[in-house]
Amino acid sequence: MKRITILIADDEIEIAELVALHLHKEGYHVIKASDGLEAVQAVQTHAVDLAILDIMMPKLDGYEVTRQIREQHAMPIIFLSAKTSDLDKIAGLVRGADDYMTKPFNPMELVARVNAQLRRSMQLNQPAAANKPVLEAGGLAIYPDQRTVTLYGQTVELTPKEFDILYLLARSPKKVYSAEHIFQQVWGEAYYEGGNTVMVHIRTLRKKLGEDMHKNKLIKTIWGVGYTFNG
Repeated sequence: MKRITILIADDEIEIAELVALHLHKEGYHVIKASDGLEAVQAVQTHAVDLAILDIMMPKLDGYEVTRQIREQHAMPIIFLSAKTSDLDKIAGLVRGADDYMTKPFNPMELVARVNAQLRRSMQLNQPAAANKPVLEAGGLAIYPDQRTVTLYGQTVELTPKEFDILYLLARSPKKVYSAEHIFQQVWGEAYYEGGNTVMVHIRTLRKKLGEDMHKNKLIKTIWGVGYTFNG
């Protein structure tokens, strides 16, 4: 069985060592990087299954590291940051992170979130009987196995969470999903205050699908209820 490799990128050595210690106890192989450039190089030279990134790092910050990783990889990314405001969290998720934890943190909670993200990633990458070869609507084509999307033949670059939201909605056209249901299905966590996160992701998703230029919206808002795929 392949040993799971986790990258920890943080310029605070004590934090990196603490996280590594707890992940080692879970049986994970850990690679550490002390700055953003080292983190990018680690992903290029190792088969990394999940990355834990600080945001404020030397050379390259966590946002830029995430952007470069997302150009070629769909691995789960968890931000572990001292930036604690809701806007910081939303910004991190919009830029491609799958989860966001603030410092100081409980190492056992971080391990639980790592386990949850890896579980979800493995499930999404396994062929499922419910997955159709392709979903098509109004020039949009969704390829679940490859986790790719095209619009009138042109590839649309989506983050993993944007793809998951689109695929969730598109599998059941006209069905209305509440923000709470979307958050629970895509993030795999209790809802709490996830409504803004869902709203921001859908806004970005609509922009990438060029909906500002078309009268017929693929993702329709049902005010006071939620969202539906209008394909």
